[in-house]
Amino acid sequence: MLLNCHTYYSFKYGTLSPEVLLQTAVEQGHDRIAVTDINNTSAALQLLRLAPKYNIHVVVGVDFRRGSEQQFIALAVNNSGFQEINTFLSSYLHSGDPIPAEMALANEDDVVVVYPLRNAPRRKLKSNEYIGIAPHQMFRTTWKQGQWEESRYVALITVTFRHKRDFNAHRLLRSIDRNTLLSKLPQKEVGEMSERFRTPVELVDAYAERPAWLIRSSNILERCNVYFGFGEDQESQNQSTYTGSEEEDFALLTRLCKEGLAYRYPNGGESVEERLRKELGIIREKGFVSYFLINWDIVCHARSKGYFYVGRGSGANSVVAYLLRITDVDPMELDLYFERFINLYRVNPPDFDIDFSWKDREDMTNYIFRRFPNTSLLATYNTFQFRAVVRELGKVFGLPKHEIDGLASGRFQSKTSDPVVQAVLKYSQYIQDFPSHLSIHAGGILITDKPVQAYSATFMPPKGFPTTQFDMVVAEDIGIYKFDILSQRGLSKIQDSIAIIRKNQPDKGEVDVHDIQRFKDDEGVKDLLRNGRAVGCFYVESPAMRMLLKKLKVDNYLALVAASSIIRPGVAKSGMMREYILRYRYPERRKEANPILLSIMPETFGVMVYQEDVIRVAHHYAGLSLAEADVLRRGMSGKYRSREEFQKVKEQFFVNCKSKGYPDSESSEVWRQIESFAGYAFAKGHSASYAVESYQSLFLKAHYPLEYMVAVINNFGGFYRTEFYVHEARMAGATICPPCVNLGDYHTTIRGKDIYLGFMHLHSFDDKTGLAILQERDANGEFESFDDFINRVSIGIEQVSILIRINAFRFTGKSKRALLWEAHFKLEKKPKNELVPSLFKTERRPFEIPSLHQSGLEDLFDQIELLGFPLESPFYLLKEEVDSPVLANDFARYNGENIRIYGYLITVKDTRTAQGKRMHFGTFLDRDGCVFDTVHFPPSVTQWPFRGRGVYIVEGKVVEEFGFYSLEVSKLVKADMIPDPRFAEEEYEEWEKRLDNDQKAVS
Repeated sequence: MLLNCHTYYSFKYGTLSPEVLLQTAVEQGHDRIAVTDINNTSAALQLLRLAPKYNIHVVVGVDFRRGSEQQFIALAVNNSGFQEINTFLSSYLHSGDPIPAEMALANEDDVVVVYPLRNAPRRKLKSNEYIGIAPHQMFRTTWKQGQWEESRYVALITVTFRHKRDFNAHRLLRSIDRNTLLSKLPQKEVGEMSERFRTPVELVDAYAERPAWLIRSSNILERCNVYFGFGEDQESQNQSTYTGSEEEDFALLTRLCKEGLAYRYPNGGESVEERLRKELGIIREKGFVSYFLINWDIVCHARSKGYFYVGRGSGANSVVAYLLRITDVDPMELDLYFERFINLYRVNPPDFDIDFSWKDREDMTNYIFRRFPNTSLLATYNTFQFRAVVRELGKVFGLPKHEIDGLASGRFQSKTSDPVVQAVLKYSQYIQDFPSHLSIHAGGILITDKPVQAYSATFMPPKGFPTTQFDMVVAEDIGIYKFDILSQRGLSKIQDSIAIIRKNQPDKGEVDVHDIQRFKDDEGVKDLLRNGRAVGCFYVESPAMRMLLKKLKVDNYLALVAASSIIRPGVAKSGMMREYILRYRYPERRKEANPILLSIMPETFGVMVYQEDVIRVAHHYAGLSLAEADVLRRGMSGKYRSREEFQKVKEQFFVNCKSKGYPDSESSEVWRQIESFAGYAFAKGHSASYAVESYQSLFLKAHYPLEYMVAVINNFGGFYRTEFYVHEARMAGATICPPCVNLGDYHTTIRGKDIYLGFMHLHSFDDKTGLAILQERDANGEFESFDDFINRVSIGIEQVSILIRINAFRFTGKSKRALLWEAHFKLEKKPKNELVPSLFKTERRPFEIPSLHQSGLEDLFDQIELLGFPLESPFYLLKEEVDSPVLANDFARYNGENIRIYGYLITVKDTRTAQGKRMHFGTFLDRDGCVFDTVHFPPSVTQWPFRGRGVYIVEGKVVEEFGFYSLEVSKLVKADMIPDPRFAEEEYEEWEKRLDNDQKAVS
């Protein structure tokens, strides 16, 4: 009888999760309800999946509203009706047009439409249209005066709340949505307090005058039945064939694999062919043939366009994927676990994450939408997080900003007597984790057999591609498996490096970045790995990874593959990372491993490192079936951890272990390790794909460090700020030059060993002006003088001042101050819209300007302001001279001792101890430009916090673990810098002499 129920997927309106809605409905005595979220179908498939668990019949539909005003409710009679509702809603979500007052339908038998009394059409109703009367309207006479037949009236019961707290939360959500104070929220924006659950008995009383209306509502619900298969009844909804025929699909896949054998395995081998036959058989039996062919189609297009890509995911464990060139990971070489890739019990196809350059991904997405007819992007739900809700509710209640900041940062008394603060905190906890709005999945694309509206309405984000209203979990529930088309800057660095090398060192020949075997044997690459000198290199440049590489002394491919996985949080926090290091470095330690686990995972010394290790352990150690192990695999992603099937497998794990006679303590420890993988661990093939890309980056850095760092800078780096990559290039022998209007470019460029920073790095510099300079220079040659420049380029005083201050006119031989004087005399504040070409050069009147002193220190401050960092050592700007000789390379000599060292802060990682206290890991540069790492435990964090970028005086104890040295900080003080000489009246002779002497020493 409940025709209009809302979940919290009626964003910033509803307050009930799907589970709470169903549970409450059952408790109230209802056996069928209609869930109609406002302009949204996000909850529809979840509710259909959950309904049997609660023994309740769910009807799905949409509450169509224009703003807050309800226009009508549409209920799907069947799957065709659900698709028609989704298509109708999608058309308005795409166009942005307001929802109309009536719903036009292709087939009236598939959809029931219920109009609220105040918006009912003044005409004869069609057979599928009704007028809904709410309980509170039964006492009005309006409906009695209507022009419609008695048979057109139904009881319209709306459910949005359970109780007063839900209603209060609803009002707060409406205030957040309307960005207004609670006291100023218009009443029309708020639902009626009567939109609450009522028992069937209460509804009979409410409609005592018209019991037929209740019966009619109940009959409508009984007539509506939308079906999707879930669990054991699930069927694949992905595009079922690639060629239009399953037989032709399999013939094509087989032919492509045989062609790939000659390319990938020129020497052949019975083991490869046997593995291929096995894989093809299971792929065909499971109905995954078209899935592989679609991925093959995508990468074929990428290669035809010359795009770099990396295929990874569990599909990288597949010989078929390797032969189709979806991935470059050889599963035979790495002995990748077949059952992690695929087995007869696996419901969903193996994952393929295909990474493209960030510059190429949009074109690839466009191609997929053009190539396949039923394509959409996958959504994700943005949820309210506690601190964000505190800020929003603080504004809703009208609290001043400083109080809101204090509440959001946790600075408040937990038992405060302020009722407003209490309300903010109480309802922030209540609203926390509610979905706030739809967003786009990082890379998920759906290619379905039917139009996507058969499953969901779609909205149109700024990207311009239709996007579902459900997330990946719901998609997999009904058998839609995403294609991950991702972007990363690592590939752009490699691609750009090749082009830069080709231009800067044309005599070196072409670099084949796909010659991975050569890179694995390269001594330069091994040296970078062993010493953790991988700044700028994909996935291995972070301080944590650099530390791990040094501890393991990694110098081979398999060790790097393992390192790529054990660095993940789950493995690291469980203690398995440390245990792996111990067993890797000290072979005698391996004797302590559980003999069963050691026999299952000899390559990783009995330590679970990869996702497939969990499957192996579950199957071979605990005796779970492959079907149960597959549930465990899915549970590791965190998507299914609360679901019954995962809990059943967990229980079965311990039952089996007990029957095998394992001690409870041992079984519990193994399960603890398994649980630590949830949401974090990599499949081995995934790690191997990352390792391949890391080797490509490392080879380029080892042999072409300057060109590679230019590519890194132009792609805005990775883990670190641009400044650190510029420093890395300087340490590799480059001369770093500021932007130049004659020799520079929009991007950073290299000429020999001179690196010219690009205009794109200048703060407040207009991109259009930079491009205009380059177009003019390309068309008519380099600029001869400052006058020649301002004659040929339309530029205002503000923009030209930026170029002068960064020394972009140094080819003129004039000082920056002299040029600034000239610019102010000769230019207007705003540039002329158009420069009129002249047959003759106009000679500008020269100005007699007195000699103006220019300080090198002023240059550094200009660079900091315009680039964000100085192009000389920041230690030149210290107010006091360095009084400690200790450098990073001295740590081994001072092991176990307390030292004092000066360090320029690169980056800080915040984390928390097991007790929840804050601690930091810091990375610094010493005076010689070498890196050192620091650990800041909670007492140090509290007493000696970081105070922004700059040089710090760091005191602490040098500690060593597995050959890696770091500093446990006991005191941290930010060193004073000299005042800015551009605005101060003090004399700077002493500091200028220090700068001059240091520069002479360097040269």
